[in-house]
Amino acid sequence: MNSLTRTFHRPRPVDSPALRLIGFHHAGGSAAVYHPFARNLPHDWDLLLLDLPGRGRRAGQAPLDDMTDIVATAVADVLPWAGDTPLALFGHSMGAIVALETARSLEGLGCAPVWTGVSGRVAPHFRRPDVTPLSERDDCALLKVLFELGGMPERVAEAPDFLDRFLRTVRADLTAVDNYRPDPGRSPLNSPLTVFGGTQDAWAPPSAMHLWRRETTARFAQKFFPGGHFYFMNDLFPALTDQLVRQIDSCRHDTAPQVA
Repeated sequence: MNSLTRTFHRPRPVDSPALRLIGFHHAGGSAAVYHPFARNLPHDWDLLLLDLPGRGRRAGQAPLDDMTDIVATAVADVLPWAGDTPLALFGHSMGAIVALETARSLEGLGCAPVWTGVSGRVAPHFRRPDVTPLSERDDCALLKVLFELGGMPERVAEAPDFLDRFLRTVRADLTAVDNYRPDPGRSPLNSPLTVFGGTQDAWAPPSAMHLWRRETTARFAQKFFPGGHFYFMNDLFPALTDQLVRQIDSCRHDTAPQVA
């Protein structure tokens, strides 16, 4: 399996796991954002954290700016792990789209995940026409929004070479997100979906998150935490992990998850 780990971080490999959880990072992010999951997951769960091109283990590859290409890459990376072990998918912000579309593709290939979690992202068909897409803003305006959202190093602007590389990567990610247009007539998932978010997240307001309901015919749940777009950073990571485990276990054991 060593060749398969080149695109994944696997913080605590588990032989013959009861479940594999796969994490998809946000725009401009990397697999490293989800390392804290490893501290509180059940001991028999394997954790695989994907790096998309342009960062982490794929820093030497050009970032992708089309969601179709991103999802195709993710599916190709995940598919070898979709054997006899149940899969669960989780993604935040851009990663929510990648998780959802990867789940859809896996279902079509007969390898449906037992659960998908999406966080910090409005439903695919939700549009805010009054907001200038992030990918179209100049560097100063884009950095201002990213700093306000959180989730990025505060001193990133002090390293010009890193900043330039970061901006190229995040712009590619955001271009893919901004141009993402799912087919309005497509079929929903047949597997469970849970939505997570921050109560003060203006980019993914709790009042709009119920619109994810149309993305599945199976169980649907919502769970919100105090905070903004990156509500789970630092102190709330254990709480997110706990709720994630509860939601997955409730689906695996055929009991209804709590809807909040």
